Order: sequence, then structure tokens, then C-alpha cells
Amino acid sequence: MKCKNCKEEFKPVRFNQKFCFDPLCLQVWIAQEKAKQWKKTKAKMKSELLSVQDLVKIAQGIFNKWVNLRDKGLPCISCQKPINGRVNASHYFNANNHWNVRFDPDNVHSSCVPCNQHLSGNLQKYRIQLIKKIGIHRLEQLEAKAYITRNFTVDELKKLINLYKRKVKELEIKE
Repeated sequence: MKCKNCKEEFKPVRFNQKFCFDPLCLQVWIAQEKAKQWKKTKAKMKSELLSVQDLVKIAQGIFNKWVNLRDKGLPCISCQKPINGRVNASHYFNANNHWNVRFDPDNVHSSCVPCNQHLSGNLQKYRIQLIKKIGIHRLEQLEAKAYITRNFTVDELKKLINLYKRKVKELEIKE
């Protein structure tokens, strides 16, 4: 086997040994191990410093990705035209004002850019299509939940992030 540092042939003592016992090679190996450990420690420290707002932003991005994968190939929820180009995850109830339904799958559907951004969701047509898609009963449940005040905790957001990461992976595997 060849040493990862000096490229000299050596006989490994352990099955996963990648460096020979030359002092320079051992120093390189120790430096690499310290760098790996620091990288892990830094990542852990960074994740512990994330605020609720940071986590909401991360969760929203992953949730929107999941919505777009779930609705892939479907027309815009509002205008029912095929979506060409960029797809938006459109909230029926605004995400900033209705935190209780911000991550509710019944509240968010794929939309075209003109409807979502230029027509503020095109809500009249959105409602009509939403009733066709989820039914009046689920829409009424969504409306009741939308006006309940909600604050997310760090743990809830981390669980949401993990849940939707898993769901995104499942949908990406199916493609």
C-alpha cells in the first residue's frame, strides 16, 4: 500500500491505515484529523447558534421545495395554465401573517410567477381551484386554523426541517 502523503510503499499495521510511520507523514495525518474534528465542532456550534428566524427561513425553503416537487407537472393553482419556467410555492393564507398554517400542505400549492407575485396570489381564482382540489370541508378547517396565533419553537422547527427533508428525498427518489 502507498502512503497518502509521501507515496512510498509501506505495510499497514491496521486495515484502514493510510499513512506510513514517517514523522512528517504522521504530522500530516494528525493535522488532517484535527481539521476534521474542528469542522464537526464548528458545524455543531453553528447549528446551536441558529435563531428561530434562521430556522424558519431554512424550513420555508425546504417546505417550498417539497410543495414544488409534490405539485410537479400540475398547472398553476390559480389560473390553471401550465407552469413554464420558475415555479412559486403560493400560500393561500399569507405566510407572514398566518403562522399557524405557514407549513400546512393544504395552504400551499404551486403557482406561476405572474399569479403569485404580480397578482398577490390571484386569490379569487385560487379559492375556486382550492375548493376543487381539497374540498370545502378541508378549506373551512384551514380557514379556522389560519386565525389561531402560533409561535414555533426551535425544536418544532428542527423537526419540521427534518420531516420535509425526508419527504423531499422520497419524492426525488420516485422521479
